[in-house]
Amino acid sequence: MDAQESKKIIIFDDDEDILSICTYILAERGWEVFTYTDCNAITERVSSIQPSVILMDNWIPDAGGIIATQTLKSTDELKDIPVIYFSANSDIQLLADHAGAQSYLAKPFDLDELEGVINNVLAKAS
Repeated sequence: MDAQESKKIIIFDDDEDILSICTYILAERGWEVFTYTDCNAITERVSSIQPSVILMDNWIPDAGGIIATQTLKSTDELKDIPVIYFSANSDIQLLADHAGAQSYLAKPFDLDELEGVINNVLAKAS
């Protein structure tokens, strides 16, 4: 990665293990990682960080991933930030579509899948 501004990613997930694994992996690959275990004050949090991409869990307190994603997508200055929806729910694709997410990742996932889906949404966004 070149010396310009670092790539920023926010992960919303109430599972501390997933947060720590994803943070470790993504930081190793040059990402600046921000994590939250709830989606409260989501527009303020995302506005202050301005990430390149967001990973959103389905079962996140308090509002849940669908409402949180829809909130971001209805906010003009945040609606173009790609959201990757991730969940162990078997209906992940339907949930992601309903939320308005750009992509989705089923849990459990491997690290190549994580990286692949992030790279795909960034390529589409640019």
